[in-house]
Amino acid sequence: MSRNDKAYFEVLKTKIVAMMQQSYPGINPSISDWKGQEITDFQEDLRIRAKANLSEKWFYTHMKSSNLSIPRIDMLNLLSRYAGYANWDDFVFKNREIISNEPPPVYSRTHANRLFILVPLLALVIVCMFYGLFRLFNTREYRFCFYDADTKEPITNSRIEVVLMLEGESPVYSIVFPDNCFLLKTDKSLIRMVVKAPYYRSDTIKRIVRKMNRDEMVMLHADDYALMIHYFSMMKVDDWEKRKKHLEAMIDNEAMIYQVVNNREATGMALYNKQEFIDKMTMPTGSLRNIEIFGSQFRNGKIMVLRFRINDQKK
Repeated sequence: MSRNDKAYFEVLKTKIVAMMQQSYPGINPSISDWKGQEITDFQEDLRIRAKANLSEKWFYTHMKSSNLSIPRIDMLNLLSRYAGYANWDDFVFKNREIISNEPPPVYSRTHANRLFILVPLLALVIVCMFYGLFRLFNTREYRFCFYDADTKEPITNSRIEVVLMLEGESPVYSIVFPDNCFLLKTDKSLIRMVVKAPYYRSDTIKRIVRKMNRDEMVMLHADDYALMIHYFSMMKVDDWEKRKKHLEAMIDNEAMIYQVVNNREATGMALYNKQEFIDKMTMPTGSLRNIEIFGSQFRNGKIMVLRFRINDQKK
């Protein structure tokens, strides 16, 4: 006996109960609980509707017990006719959707749930592995070396600050000193960095790097005004008025000039306006000697912001 045959027989029992309820509305809806008068009433209704008889012993054997076997085909045909079908085959045909729509066994549903979880998880692991391998094999080390745009000579013995601008990440700060080259390991093809160096104009560098060319030359343009101020601070000039005129022309009237103080006695910052700075630069006493420029900003071709310190070691 197949599992479906047993399932069809259980459905047939419910159809028999439905037929009996037409004549006996108060009958127990569970056929396995019928006894005594209920069985007698069923025997009588079977004789009337199907012109057939069955014994009480047969009823207990096949209708009330959990016997794994189902009745012979002749009895199945008889019970199917009582329930309103031509025969057993007609009953099975007309009730096939009920059986086919049965929920799958628990183990099958569990197996499907496991597949539903494991398949996407396995796919994710494979994608991550391929992504990791891709980054590993595409990561290269590039060397960015900095040169003077006018002299084409490498910029050495100068503190160069590199701010690496990575997409989707915070800026990364690096100092290149005393060498003039910056090393970068990356799998990106487009590199963007801001470069700052004393006596050179700050610049934003964008490069499309190529795997076959890992050495990049970066040209920086000199900050002529910063160099002139540096030279002024070291030169012995008799014509102070001439120097003053040069400074007047170089510095914006609203300029903010900062002196960084960092020595054993004090740490801090002094602020000068344009006239205060020019006065100190043009005094014969040379109160601002050996200026080391950190950086400058311009407006309309004039110095708007200047940051410097006095290098006492050069005095």
